[in-house]
Amino acid sequence: MSKLDRFVDNRILQNGVVWAFLALIFSMLIQAENRLFSALVFIAFIIPPIYINNLMILPLYLKGKRVVATALFLCNIGFFTGLGVFLLSRFMGGFEWKMVYNVWGGILLSILFGTALKIARDSFFRRQQEKEAELKLLKAQVNPHFLFNTLNNLYGLSVVKSDRLPSLMLKLSDLLRYSLYETKDTLVPLEKELKYLENYMSLEKIRLEDQAEISFSKTGMVGTKKIAPMLFIVFVENAFKHLAQSKDHKSMVEVAIAAEGDRISFRCTNTLEPTYSNDNDMEKGRSGIGLENVKKRLMLMYPDTHQLEIRKTPSRYTVQLKLTL
Repeated sequence: MSKLDRFVDNRILQNGVVWAFLALIFSMLIQAENRLFSALVFIAFIIPPIYINNLMILPLYLKGKRVVATALFLCNIGFFTGLGVFLLSRFMGGFEWKMVYNVWGGILLSILFGTALKIARDSFFRRQQEKEAELKLLKAQVNPHFLFNTLNNLYGLSVVKSDRLPSLMLKLSDLLRYSLYETKDTLVPLEKELKYLENYMSLEKIRLEDQAEISFSKTGMVGTKKIAPMLFIVFVENAFKHLAQSKDHKSMVEVAIAAEGDRISFRCTNTLEPTYSNDNDMEKGRSGIGLENVKKRLMLMYPDTHQLEIRKTPSRYTVQLKLTL
């Protein structure tokens, strides 16, 4: 968690900053000999009615107890208006009716401002929690999806008692170790993610042997960049799942990754069967997630900093993804 995230989550610090900011504003607006002292006195006076409204009255209103909440709201304003007029009249040496309007207006505006601020902040936190929950769900779907596909491949090899099975099991062990234990954070080192992708393609290369031309290339400096985990793997899985099988020519899967500054470019290309036309199937993995899963995660994690382009020809399927980390 970054320092900014810790600040956003610290509500005590948030409130302190807001009140300090308001004190600064009032110190410039109030016409008095000691502006800062007058601003601090005013802040100290409006803090109780605002917190009473936000912590006691507003929750009642949101729970549907609107009559009770309205009555308490009026009592809250009335009590502190009377208290403010009493203190002001003692300080000024006399009572004037305009004191009532000024104090009442000041308290009402302060409470409405505090209420709007609380609603906006609670809405922000609620959206963040919903986003985190959805991301966890989407990440949880990826691991079984990958495991299901790989176990199917291993089953096919075990049926024919292939000598490649032991090496495939070792590769699978490394892949599962990463996907289960190192992808729990929101962001992971890009270097590890690319290594995971390279290991997966090595596994597929062992499985397919000479049936396909498989290439993986990366250019640029990865450095300490971080990325959302398990983004690229779905595209690569789909490439192998829908790989063309032809006796006349070899199938092909090409994955190229380029890093330049904070920008990452990912391209995955695979050959297709000439008669293949089921676009909907290409958009989904075996368990019904696949690309739809990735699209949702990209919208959540990189809403304005990603470009996803998918091109399909009769013989090739290409995915181009550009990210700004």
